[in-house]
Amino acid sequence: MATFGALIFPTGYSIQPVTLAKAMEQRGFESMFVTEHTHIPASRLSPWPGGRELPREYWNTHDPYVALAAAAAVTRDLKLGTGITLVTEHDPIAMAKQVASLDFISGGRVLLGIGAGWNGEEMANHGVDFASRWKVTRERVLAMRAIWTQENAEFHGDFVNFDPIWAYPKPVQPNGPKILLGASSKWALARVAEYCDGWFPIHQDPSRARASGAVDYAACIQTIRTAWRENGRLGEPDFSIFGVGGDPKRVDELIEMGFNRIIFGLPPAEADTVLPLLDRYAELAHARAEP
Repeated sequence: MATFGALIFPTGYSIQPVTLAKAMEQRGFESMFVTEHTHIPASRLSPWPGGRELPREYWNTHDPYVALAAAAAVTRDLKLGTGITLVTEHDPIAMAKQVASLDFISGGRVLLGIGAGWNGEEMANHGVDFASRWKVTRERVLAMRAIWTQENAEFHGDFVNFDPIWAYPKPVQPNGPKILLGASSKWALARVAEYCDGWFPIHQDPSRARASGAVDYAACIQTIRTAWRENGRLGEPDFSIFGVGGDPKRVDELIEMGFNRIIFGLPPAEADTVLPLLDRYAELAHARAEP
């Protein structure tokens, strides 16, 4: 049976994380996800994959770990996710500490959705070359995993290099929080099987996807499962999808394809807009949780 959550750009002008987290837990949602952009370069050279004009929420978001820490403090069971955190914008030792601290303080409730990013100027401001973004992401993820699981963690790569270090607390979750890769290219599927714990694509509206080139979600899930076994991975990868709307038929289709977590999309708006929409999504989710 699938679980259900919701994702929002947590801005200074929208419903605040504490209010939203309380409302989501009260309505029985499994998880709350927030986005990340440290900034948006004013040059605007990199085209936004979502269209021509970049929405203003992209440069108005709270820091995701501050937002999720606030949400953790007012909830007991709600899982706390990033959708997505841009690994190219973080020092891996510092990020490992942030994630481990949040997981420890929340009692093991973190879901780490990650990506490399699409904005070349944005990551360049963090010292990462666009052409190397996925190599950087891979090494930083592997380095964080080492920090979470080893007493004397060390890592030596092309982009991350450190001798043995001590870093505590460790995450509550064994091996660290699940890492869900938010990308849909053919290369992304192999990356999921190699160094992540699941796949986390953005939802495409079927009518619009036909014009721009649709992602075959069912085929991608099968490809990941095959690569997962070939990599000697045990268990089952996590399959979550975010930005889903309120069409019951579409939700059922996604579950049938193999997604185990449906993440509804919420607008960066005030409570009087968000909460009625959350009620609608909760009703849809509860109907699919009934025997």
